[in-house]
Amino acid sequence: MKPAHICITRHGETDWNIKGILQGWFDVPINDEGRRQAREMAAVFAGARFAAVWTSSLGRARETAEIIADALRLPSPSVHDGLKERHFGAIQGIPKDELAELNPAMLEQILRRNPAAEFVDGESMDEFADRVLGAFAHIAARHPGENVLVITHGWVMDVVTREVGGMPRSAILHMKRKNGESLWVEATKDNLVAAPQ
Repeated sequence: MKPAHICITRHGETDWNIKGILQGWFDVPINDEGRRQAREMAAVFAGARFAAVWTSSLGRARETAEIIADALRLPSPSVHDGLKERHFGAIQGIPKDELAELNPAMLEQILRRNPAAEFVDGESMDEFADRVLGAFAHIAARHPGENVLVITHGWVMDVVTREVGGMPRSAILHMKRKNGESLWVEATKDNLVAAPQ
């Protein structure tokens, strides 16, 4: 089976991104800048010949995907819950400046984007990574040999970056994907690798 060529892209900006609030599974919409970013992404992707657009079920990803799909005259995006951001449990929705007072050690883990951080009532790293990689296996099986756009979230992109880089799930990346930043991969139902440049 031919691999799917998947462009994985972080959603447009939200007000919570600006305010430094950990969104997780909270359904925060993109703001006007996020919508502008989505239109800009569509212009950049005009020649990519995407066969389909997939998105996380969270509104910030979904709206970004809908704007792009509409601009590229593609069918409405397909939704996959496996593409959702990591569930950060009890600290979702708390501004980072408040977390600095409530739990400075946890804030340090978040700022380092430490995948091994444990979130009360949230997802473990293995639960999260298994869910994310399962979503890409499903999408790859549906689109062999096709170009596909996936709109998702920052920590999801971290999982993919580690996987294609052959790094352990616990590796700290020392980087953070910007809103609208993309990563191309080749995927089958069994494998995820970096796309050749």
